[in-house]
Amino acid sequence: MDMISKLDYAIKPDIELIFLDTLYHFSQTLDLVQRVESRYPDLKIHTFKPDGCETTKDFEEKFGEKFWETDEERYDYVAKVEPAQRAYRELDVKAVLTGRRKTQGGKRGDLDIVEIDDQGLIKVNPLANWSFKQVQAYIKEHDVPTNDLLDQGYRSVGDWHSTQPVTDSEDERAGRWKGRNKTECGIHNKKSRYAMFLQEQEEKRQQELSDAITNGLKIEAA
Repeated sequence: MDMISKLDYAIKPDIELIFLDTLYHFSQTLDLVQRVESRYPDLKIHTFKPDGCETTKDFEEKFGEKFWETDEERYDYVAKVEPAQRAYRELDVKAVLTGRRKTQGGKRGDLDIVEIDDQGLIKVNPLANWSFKQVQAYIKEHDVPTNDLLDQGYRSVGDWHSTQPVTDSEDERAGRWKGRNKTECGIHNKKSRYAMFLQEQEEKRQQELSDAITNGLKIEAA
């Protein structure tokens, strides 16, 4: 974001920010968003939350408490993947810039500079080859706002219920879903099983409608 803020003004208006508020962020993360808004007033931030939910209470009334424990695949979808897809759709996004890096570990170890996801969205990862120390050096040189949790041993910060500090010998994302064979929530990897289920259901519905029309079903315009 700091680099984007330094771009020529003729380019900058075409670049806006998306913040996915899962409703389970650390307070330090929400504080960082406010500080970023103050520091970079020319960069518009669009906030997207789980569909139909404004607060954590709304979310838990709809899906239950600790939904990430009872149905993790669906939690990732409704809290992160669907809001991201909705943001891309409503904002007519053609390409996104991410801060992902190879040294973060996990599935990001073979990260490309430019990718195209399942939906044809272009993803550009300009910092893919940067190390954590290089990021730290840039932050210090340019006085970039950061999450206060970085000073407490965290290296990758997500929801409070699935994020822990890491040691210097661990991958940066080892604190996400610690002790489990998981490093991504679904936004930057292949479709989750739940997302694929939804797609299969929609394809089935479309096929049934097509078959019904073929067999003589008439649809009247409203």
